[in-house]
Amino acid sequence: MKAFFHSILTAALLFAVPAAVADELPDSVRQRPVYPIEEVVVTGTRNETDVRLLPMTVSVVDRAAIERSGRQSLLPILTEQVPGLFATARGIMGYGVSTGAAGGMSLRGIGGAPQAGLPTTGLLVLIDGHPQYMGLMGHPIADAYQSMLAERVEVVRGPASVLYGSNAMGGVINIVTRKQREEGIRTDLQAAYGSYNTLQTELSNRIRKGRFTSVVTGSYNRTDGHRADMGFEQYGGYAKLGYELSRAWTLSGDVNLTHFNASNPGEVTAPLIDNDSRITRGRASAALANRYDRTSGALSLFYNWGRHKIDDGYAAGSEPLNYRFNSRDRMLGVSWYQSAQLFAGNRLTVGFDYFHFGGESWNRFLDGHEEPQVDKTQDEVAGYVDFRQSLGTWLTLDAGLRVDRHSHVGTEWVPQAGVSFHLPRSAEIKLSAGKGFRYPTIRELYMFRPANPDLRPERLWSYELSLSQRLWEGRLSYGVNLFYIDGENLILRMPVDGRQMNVNTGRIENAGVEAEIAYRISAAWSVDANYSFLHMEHPVLAAPEHKLHVGASFTQGRWSVSTGLQYVEGLYTSIVVGGTGSDAQENFILWNLRAGFRISRKLRIFVDGENLLAQRYEINAGFPMPRATVLGGLDMHF
Repeated sequence: MKAFFHSILTAALLFAVPAAVADELPDSVRQRPVYPIEEVVVTGTRNETDVRLLPMTVSVVDRAAIERSGRQSLLPILTEQVPGLFATARGIMGYGVSTGAAGGMSLRGIGGAPQAGLPTTGLLVLIDGHPQYMGLMGHPIADAYQSMLAERVEVVRGPASVLYGSNAMGGVINIVTRKQREEGIRTDLQAAYGSYNTLQTELSNRIRKGRFTSVVTGSYNRTDGHRADMGFEQYGGYAKLGYELSRAWTLSGDVNLTHFNASNPGEVTAPLIDNDSRITRGRASAALANRYDRTSGALSLFYNWGRHKIDDGYAAGSEPLNYRFNSRDRMLGVSWYQSAQLFAGNRLTVGFDYFHFGGESWNRFLDGHEEPQVDKTQDEVAGYVDFRQSLGTWLTLDAGLRVDRHSHVGTEWVPQAGVSFHLPRSAEIKLSAGKGFRYPTIRELYMFRPANPDLRPERLWSYELSLSQRLWEGRLSYGVNLFYIDGENLILRMPVDGRQMNVNTGRIENAGVEAEIAYRISAAWSVDANYSFLHMEHPVLAAPEHKLHVGASFTQGRWSVSTGLQYVEGLYTSIVVGGTGSDAQENFILWNLRAGFRISRKLRIFVDGENLLAQRYEINAGFPMPRATVLGGLDMHF
């Protein structure tokens, strides 16, 4: 498979260069339509950049798509809109943590758990470019990524370790927080109620007065769940302030706090009693940014923290546990970058990151005494450089390097390179190769029985070829990607000397194809579709072989309707590891529908239906998903 994929890349490169030279006309760049604002991204390069100049593939889900979905969590929206990305679920709302948790994420098969019970650690979630993961366990907290935070979400499909370091092995999901662009004050209220006593609410206020901007948002969500003992309740709040010190300098700061209570009923064949979690997560950041004609950059500080209280529950006929798991974790960091145009067609970006993370965990017994488990902190310091050069109007070269030092594991060198061909008629061909890596987490090194302090980093190389084009003044766009990923040192739990132990024994060899197309038929109608095929020599959970989503939306007068069909085939819910276990896969098709009617300028009502075909399916083994569900509600604008 490796030789075949390399042959495809070589043939495409030989084809692309003469085609670009022969067909490019001097005025073709000037004749191209102006691209919409969502084609300017920050995730793949730190500074605002036209996505056409980047060698990697970046998918953007904008605020309009987020609002059309009506969901309180970002993960199901990304699963539908981003080819190659999949997130697990277990019910109508809420993902939970620890035993029976959902919210695992994979991108091109990276990040998906190589065996049951392991969290997502190879796919990095960012908020405004700052890493978001639990300081001890190293995994993202899925319930913290609420739609109320996001102005848009940018997803780098492929390794992004040059810019973001460990955990960006498979790619990054960057949540770009909301802001008020227009002068004035806007207040929005949304409330919805439906199946299984499910309630969603969100209240937001945004202000822009001269140089000052603010966003304040609060939410409350709850459900009884579609199974007994599967309740979920969440409170969330977010505030962001910004001030333009001058035309070139901006100061901003934000804080986000969420608390959720989640109950896990266990697998249907092995139910649990009182498996409850009480989780509080918070984060705060401050940034000083500059933007001139030829240079831009930012200095930012951030702090994330968490407090977890978990009752692991007990099976029927067993005795309740006499202790509760407790943990406190934290992560603080400083990031700086500056990007400059040294000469025509050039862009040089240099940056520095420092992260300090860790925490403590203990069991608290019902009689009041405590037994400590771990109290560890670690540091990561890194510097990186990215150099981009455009040669004429048809070629852009990009190369980057990161040197990353971990206080326990050592130093990792991370290179990346790519080339972009800008062809006539707004077409692009891109070739890229990059390294991704992940340091072992504190949990894998020191916590619980499988701990192994001698673990090494997981590493991979990814190779990608892509073609994209926009036609008819941007009304029609499409893209096709081919990729091959080869990795080693995947951390698995394996029997060693009679006990389970974390060891660097796993491998990654994935290849696939991704395609997407969108067509704006008229001012009222638009359609879109995306598809991904993934072949894994070494299967992981939460990474389907085939994933297809087809959507359509209609807006005219006071009416709006959007609908989507999602087809998933070859989704592993269990896999063979070390000669034990069994392979099991799920196939399903989901139909969702959302309709709204604007009663007045300030009031709109809507109804949402999900899984309207009432499919029976599982994503997490032993956790059947709900059949058809319906929510109805209103949007108010002041």
